[in-house]
Amino acid sequence: MKRRDFIKTGTLAVAASQIPGKVWASWLGMADYQIRMLSDNLGIFTEQGGTIAFLKSKSGIVVVDSQFPNPAQHLIDELRKRYDETPFQLLINTHHHADHSSGNIAFKGLVKHVVAHENSAKNQIRVSEEAKKAGKESVILAPDKTFQTTWNYKLDKENIKLHYFGAGHTNGDSFVHFENQNTVHTGDLVFNRRFPYIDKSAGADIQNWIKVLDKAMDTFDAKTQYIFGHALEPQKIIGTQEDIKAHQNYLEKLLEYVAKEKKAGKSLEDISKVKVIPGAEEWQGQGIERSINAAYQEL
Repeated sequence: MKRRDFIKTGTLAVAASQIPGKVWASWLGMADYQIRMLSDNLGIFTEQGGTIAFLKSKSGIVVVDSQFPNPAQHLIDELRKRYDETPFQLLINTHHHADHSSGNIAFKGLVKHVVAHENSAKNQIRVSEEAKKAGKESVILAPDKTFQTTWNYKLDKENIKLHYFGAGHTNGDSFVHFENQNTVHTGDLVFNRRFPYIDKSAGADIQNWIKVLDKAMDTFDAKTQYIFGHALEPQKIIGTQEDIKAHQNYLEKLLEYVAKEKKAGKSLEDISKVKVIPGAEEWQGQGIERSINAAYQEL
């Protein structure tokens, strides 16, 4: 296998920048992708882009997020090897960004339904139309099922529940709870120790994001296992409620820092010169300028 380069413009470049290729290579060894089972039936897939989760049951397979087209095809091929002709029942998008949803197209004709929050579906269609107007190729498989606050799906013994608690990373992010497994896919509502992408063009709201994480911790219990969209160290895409609290702290400290510096009369350029956010020094990697710029806009 050879790594494919999907990075063409705009959103793809931002999305792919979350996962440094050399870091993946050192963790994954010779393979460009890896499947890691969290239980007998629930697994995660990592290659390029946001973490994919999948649940296999007697009646079929549910997949959460799809990365880019080629990684999505790698996942499909691997699941076919493992589970023969078990049908793909459902594809869930935690949100619309290309590193989580452009691989949907690989599932065309295979999956019965694609589901996402209504704002996520609108954002995916909007971004595709904007790309076409700019003369760029944009082929998508948009969600055919949407919801506003919660959505339930029963697959044999597992109940999958989608929750929307309001705007955060975008205005359409969902938590996906595998209730019997007590595992939640957070999508990009949590970047574990890595500077997050805060998409103001898609309705991101940092102050409300903090509240969204409160709602999540109130909804899911202290023993819940979390799957994160991205992490500074790839193996730490799995975590606990303590990681949710830590990410919340990062957002709080980000707003405090930018508000203090802005009140002092400093320019955005000067505020952006720091390497870490005071009080949240664990958050590292690329993209601190994006966080500061988003906070500056919001304040």
